[in-house]
Amino acid sequence: MHGTRSEAAQLLDGIVSGIDRLLAAELLVCPPFVHLAQAAVALRGSPVALGAQDVCGDAQQGAYTGEISAAMLADVGCRYVIVGHSERRALYGESDSRVATKFKAAQQGGLVPILCIGESAAARDAGETRAVVRRQLEAVFEAVGVGALADAVIAYEPVWAIGTGKTATPAQAQEVHAFVRALVAGQDAKIAATLRVLYGGSVKASNAAELFSMPDVDGGLIGGASLVIQDFLAICRAAGRVH
Repeated sequence: MHGTRSEAAQLLDGIVSGIDRLLAAELLVCPPFVHLAQAAVALRGSPVALGAQDVCGDAQQGAYTGEISAAMLADVGCRYVIVGHSERRALYGESDSRVATKFKAAQQGGLVPILCIGESAAARDAGETRAVVRRQLEAVFEAVGVGALADAVIAYEPVWAIGTGKTATPAQAQEVHAFVRALVAGQDAKIAATLRVLYGGSVKASNAAELFSMPDVDGGLIGGASLVIQDFLAICRAAGRVH
């Protein structure tokens, strides 16, 4: 939740003008709801796609004051939407089943969901990383089936590395990403092979290339560094070189 309209305009203009249109990486930005229409105009004709930070899981229309449906997001120009971000889970009490409901609603509304999964510091210290990730992913399997992942993205974001300055080592990220892919492969090997699994957790220009070089790390879900134009562009270039 950052920025005024003028700040958003400056950031979007900087990204669009600074992006190499031949860059071998898919790019998108997910601004707050109030900036989506503005972003759709700014990104028109560019290689940068538009996404939203959350979506209503209840219905595509109805008396859900304060909520934004997938259909509304698609109408304004979104192609993607984040579901289950760690802040939504921790600060707003979204359960695994609630996140799965939002995942389903996103796809029903014509959007590609970016499913965020990841463990807290306490869970990692207790050796429960795999159990947490499995639980979060299986909730989606139960709600929509593994086939739904053919048109989705997964983002592994260790909660202990978000906004803390701490970053999973490339080996730590690779271990969890490989585990996620293996869980999906256990149900559908073809989907697992093409599934995009992103890493999110204090990705910076200085560590992006090393993280993205891991075999099962397909890109990044960038937080604070995306608010600094040159840092974000450097991360995009790192993704393009690797992928």
